[in-house]
Amino acid sequence: MHTLYAPDLAPLSRREFLKFSAQGFLGLFALPFLDRYERWQRLNTPVVEPPVKLGRTVDDTVEVFDRPSFSATLLHVYWKDLVFEIDEVTYGDEKPRHNRVWYHIKGEGYAHSGKIQPVELRLNPVVRSVPEYGRLAEVTVPYTDTLRDFRNPQKLAYRLYYSTVHWVMDVTQDGDGNTWYRLWDDKFKVHYYARGEHLRMLEPEDVALLSPTVPPEGRRIEVWLRDQIMIAYENDEPALITRASTGGRFIDGDYTTPRGVFITNRKRPSRHMASEDLAAPNSYDLPGVPWVCYITGGGISFHGTYWHNDFGKPRSHGCINLTPQAAHWLYRWSLPSVPFDQNTWIDEYGTQVRVI
Repeated sequence: MHTLYAPDLAPLSRREFLKFSAQGFLGLFALPFLDRYERWQRLNTPVVEPPVKLGRTVDDTVEVFDRPSFSATLLHVYWKDLVFEIDEVTYGDEKPRHNRVWYHIKGEGYAHSGKIQPVELRLNPVVRSVPEYGRLAEVTVPYTDTLRDFRNPQKLAYRLYYSTVHWVMDVTQDGDGNTWYRLWDDKFKVHYYARGEHLRMLEPEDVALLSPTVPPEGRRIEVWLRDQIMIAYENDEPALITRASTGGRFIDGDYTTPRGVFITNRKRPSRHMASEDLAAPNSYDLPGVPWVCYITGGGISFHGTYWHNDFGKPRSHGCINLTPQAAHWLYRWSLPSVPFDQNTWIDEYGTQVRVI
C-alpha cells in the first residue's frame, strides 16, 4: 500500500510519473518524500487504492476517533491483536507528517494506520509431507497460536503473525484429524507446532529471480535516511520506490543505520530476530521475520516488518524495515538469487546498496 511497483512505473516518463502522482495514484506513498526528484505538491486528492479488508491492531493500545485526527473526539481504546474490518482509507491532519494515512474501522471510527497491520484471513489446503530439508510456508491469517506439543493445548509457544515466514520440518495429525506443521525455530533451536491450514506452502516461483534479463551491474539500491525511502534501480530507472523505517535512537542507545556502500551478499528467507536480553528496555523477540537481505556483518539488513505499519520515520535497531510485500520483492530482485531449498545463503557478490 505504501509502495510503487515496477509495472506501475515502467511505462511512465519522468514528467508523466510526477503528473500521475499529483493526480492521487501515489497518495498513500508520496508525501512528503521524493523532493530530490522534484518538490512535490501536497496531495489532497482522494485515495484511489482499494480499501484494506482487514486490519490487526499491533500496539498495546490503539485509539479510535470520530474523524481522522489525533485531535478529534476519542471514541474507543482497543488493545493488541484485535482484528477489524476496514472499509475506508483516507488522509488525516498534517501531523504526523511522515504518515497521514488513516483507516476507517467499519462501524467504529478512525484509527491511524501506523498501529494497524493490513491482514487477510485465508485458509489453505494442507500437505501430507515435506522434504527432508523442510519447506517454507507463510502465515495467511491475522495470527495463529503455536503449541510446544500439539497434543497439549496448554503448552503455548509463540503467536505467529500474518506475512511471517517459517520452515516446516514435518507434518502430523492429532486425534481429531487436524493437521499440524512442525516448525523449526532458528534462533532458539526448538520446534513448535502450528495449524496447517493457517500457513501457505511456498513454491519455487515465490523466490524466483525477478527481472532476470537485467545484469548485475544494472541493479542498485539506495536508502535515503533523511526521507526514509528505499529505491531500487534497473539501469538507472526506478523499479521500486517504497517507504522505509531505518535505525533510530532509543533510551538504550543509538541504532542509526550506518551510511556507506554495501552489498546484499547474505540472505535468509526467514529469521527469528531477538535481542540478547529480552528483559531489557526496548527489547524485541520476533519469530519468522520474512525476506532478510543482510548488508553488514553486524546484522544490518532489509527485512519485512509485521509489528508496525508506520513507515516513514526511524524506528528500528539499525535495520531497514519494509512492508512484507516490499521486502519479498527486494529479496527476489536483489542478488544473489537464493535456491528454493536453502535457509541461509552467503556469496561473494550481491547488489550494491548505498545508504545516504
